[in-house]
Amino acid sequence: MKSKVLGTRFLIRAPRIQRSSVTTPVEDDMSTCTSFDDGDAEDPGEYRQPRRPHWENKVQFVLACIGYSVGLGNVWRFPYLCYKSGGGVFLIPYFLILIVCGVPLLYMELSIGQFTRRGPIGALGQICPLFKGAGLSSVVISFLMSTYHNVIIAYAIYYFFTGCKPIQPWSRCRNKWNSPDCWSADVMTNNNNTRPKHPKIPSAEFFDNKVLQISSGIEEPGMLRWELAACLISAWVIVYFSIWKSIKSSARVRYLTATLPFLLIFIFLTRSLTLEGADKGLQFFFRPDWQLLKDAKVWVNAAAQIFNSVGIAFGSMICFASYNKFHNNILIDTVAVSLINACSCLLVGIFAFATIGNIAVEQNMTVPEVLSDGPGLVFVVYPQALAKMPWPQMWAMLFFFMLVCLSLNSQFAIVEVVVTSIQDGFPKWVKKHLLCHEMLVLLVCIVSFLFGLPNITQGGIYFFQLIDHYAASISIMFLAFFEVIAISWFYGVRRLCSNVKEMTGRVPSIYFRFCWLVASPLLIMAVWVFSLIDYEPPHYTRSDGKYTYPWWAEAIGWGIASLSLVCIPAFAIYVFVQAEGTTFTEKLRNSIKPDFEACEICGQEYCTEPSHSNEDDVLKEPLHEMNNVIKVVQTYQPPKVQP
Repeated sequence: MKSKVLGTRFLIRAPRIQRSSVTTPVEDDMSTCTSFDDGDAEDPGEYRQPRRPHWENKVQFVLACIGYSVGLGNVWRFPYLCYKSGGGVFLIPYFLILIVCGVPLLYMELSIGQFTRRGPIGALGQICPLFKGAGLSSVVISFLMSTYHNVIIAYAIYYFFTGCKPIQPWSRCRNKWNSPDCWSADVMTNNNNTRPKHPKIPSAEFFDNKVLQISSGIEEPGMLRWELAACLISAWVIVYFSIWKSIKSSARVRYLTATLPFLLIFIFLTRSLTLEGADKGLQFFFRPDWQLLKDAKVWVNAAAQIFNSVGIAFGSMICFASYNKFHNNILIDTVAVSLINACSCLLVGIFAFATIGNIAVEQNMTVPEVLSDGPGLVFVVYPQALAKMPWPQMWAMLFFFMLVCLSLNSQFAIVEVVVTSIQDGFPKWVKKHLLCHEMLVLLVCIVSFLFGLPNITQGGIYFFQLIDHYAASISIMFLAFFEVIAISWFYGVRRLCSNVKEMTGRVPSIYFRFCWLVASPLLIMAVWVFSLIDYEPPHYTRSDGKYTYPWWAEAIGWGIASLSLVCIPAFAIYVFVQAEGTTFTEKLRNSIKPDFEACEICGQEYCTEPSHSNEDDVLKEPLHEMNNVIKVVQTYQPPKVQP
């Protein structure tokens, strides 16, 4: 009986045992690079697996989340969606969905990431194996985004160096790429200051005819733009050397890339409010059209903006939280990230519409004629306004450096999701063939670069818009719904609350529990259904009008979307077939059963109290007796001897 007691005692304490310092031959070869199980930043008292490096401090984690959420979506999507959805009235569904869906789901993702200490595939696979495909879907979406998102950084790098010239080429119409329709109010064009019937601003023609050398459509891909290819290589080099040491290197880079943009946004905001015509643009931003609240598209646009800006269902927040210490208070992080993201959207919206109003007045155009979606807002509208400022070279360099910083923050997160998921899913293969973390990051960057080359051909902007529409908008709602269902319904809100209590010492409020269980799933499903009912084919707005995609291009878009969507049912079928059991009910029960079971008494996954052990009563009783003996010995005080 004594040997059984000692054996049980060892099994209970085993999770706390630190890893042996003995290295294998493979680990010896990795002495010059980062080990996959680097635990230098790990809490010595931590018992959870797998071993993982930690953020050096809480500021690094918050900056990573803020840097990812406050990105290009705030700069170009929010102003356009706000105007398209009724101006100020758009803020009502935006903040409502943020409260009901955005904040609770962000809290949920940070919770499961911190608790399981894994990326999206490993986290969802642990808590509900049947929906492990939802984690795989988020990784597929992140990979697709990594292929074209870095193209934006390449554009910004190109504009950054071009803006250093004494005369900025997008400020006038006297260039070889300009057409007879190019017109600027303060510069005579072709020796005639008569406004053309269909005028085009110089910055629009510079972007279309010089930077992109745009073709007539996606059916004409044209040649590779070698200038943009060089900028794209530079962008990937920056990304690689920023994340090659995992969070150790990327966290330090974010001290600059996640804080400087906010300073520059305040500077540009102050300057834009002093421009002529700023009040005209702000009227479109703050004047509400109450009738549009009845339009389902307004609510769909608000939900899309929340999911894209906060980063829900993309897997990045789960990945970031997996590097937290186990007892980190994630509720404070959730509220901070959500508030900063919402405030940045408002500030950028004011800056954007003030700038658009200035261009409309100077070009004798209306605000809707100036406003455009996608890259056009960033690389057409803003450069035109910057050219009118004093010291335009300085303003242009600051603005495009801000764009580089915003884009890099998002790109770091996107690539780190892919790297972390591969590392968690195939640790033995990666150690055997790639030897170290740096080689895995290099492989992911090279593959993403090659897949991104079609975006920098002469017809690449059409392909860019197509992937962005189907990969980042259509499929994300579908993925978010199954993620919430897997965690809230199959894993259970009760279990999730128990996990949060184990980490933070507090049970989530009834508000979060209601949103996880009822409000968020219903809202996501309603928005997704309405987005399919009111589906509109993608289009691209050029300087000479709107381009409509052919039917086969839309088919390619749906094929891109299905790459991520098909992962959920395909993996569910595979897990169900491989599950133990002979009947349908047994297989289903085993396929949704978590990989870990909490103690029935204290509710913790790793229970270290002998009285809470799940061993039989024969083994429990001696442990009780041993504890009683230890307590008696510890409290025993020998009697004082009288002299």
